[in-house]
Amino acid sequence: MTHFQYFGEAYGFEVRGLQGLSTETEAGTADIREMADFIVERDIRAIFIETSVPDRSIQAVQAAAIARGHQVEIGGELYSDALGSPGTQAETYIGMLEYNINTIVSALLGE
Repeated sequence: MTHFQYFGEAYGFEVRGLQGLSTETEAGTADIREMADFIVERDIRAIFIETSVPDRSIQAVQAAAIARGHQVEIGGELYSDALGSPGTQAETYIGMLEYNINTIVSALLGE
């Protein structure tokens, strides 16, 4: 279980990853279509990019949801497999968690 899944379980969020648990494989067209359907069906307002994964797949999901008439924003980047650069809030584990939480909350509130 990833720390995002633990976060979701603790706070009542369903967590879905476009590439599942592995960031080593590229998402395919069917994966993107299924994720866009999931977003539209649940009226999700924000999706997030992991800093360790190329953002083009998430942008494709966003475009697919918009093509279905649903506005979804990219809520920001989240740290999962790496800490932030030295001198940033996410340079420590606790700082990374705080940064992720603030990013998620702000996006879901539409701030």
